[in-house]
Amino acid sequence: MKLFDETHIDYHGESNSVHSWTSPHGQPYYWHPDWLHIAEDALGAKPLEKIDVSQGEKPHKKHAIKAILKHVNEWAHKKSSS
Repeated sequence: MKLFDETHIDYHGESNSVHSWTSPHGQPYYWHPDWLHIAEDALGAKPLEKIDVSQGEKPHKKHAIKAILKHVNEWAHKKSSS
């Protein structure tokens, strides 16, 4: 069950190559092109979700958005199930 899409997360831009977003429930998400995960901190030390990238492909902002949406929708599903 998919509840959220790209229109539901707020993009705050890029600072020092770190991109940041906020989910509808206030969770911050960060991503840097060198990270293979999204994180809940701007240093990337607290990974939240692995980024799914095909072999030979470089991670891109679109991959980070996909990982954020996966994380947000899984969170929402668990929340609604409890």
